[in-house]
Amino acid sequence: MRVAELAHVVGLSGDTIRYYEKAGLLPAPPRTPAGYREYDERAVDRLRFVQGAQRLGLRLSDIKDLLSIRDTGQCPCEPAEQLLARRLAELDAEMARLAALRAGMVEMLEALPGADCPPPTPGTWCPPAEGR
Repeated sequence: MRVAELAHVVGLSGDTIRYYEKAGLLPAPPRTPAGYREYDERAVDRLRFVQGAQRLGLRLSDIKDLLSIRDTGQCPCEPAEQLLARRLAELDAEMARLAALRAGMVEMLEALPGADCPPPTPGTWCPPAEGR
């Protein structure tokens, strides 16, 4: 299948497929005498692997490493476990950061005065609410 057909099958753009080829995620396929790329089902499988790994939040460089291991015929489970554990720790840290950001926003929202908002005090963005 050509780039457009492969793109349709896996739900990517032709540009993305060509980018993945340049980035080393997808091996360069054989070409027709006219110079068109010709992909087979292995490309579909590989691109679906890439898409699944991206859904887990893995970076393209990490996915490339996993594919390199997979290409040797060895199980990529141990490196995948390490990557996923690292990614999980990154997600936990980001969730904690977002929870703190949310708490700060809630605090700021609750500190806003009501409809009878007095003019702000110079040097502040909002006067303190009375009775809070």
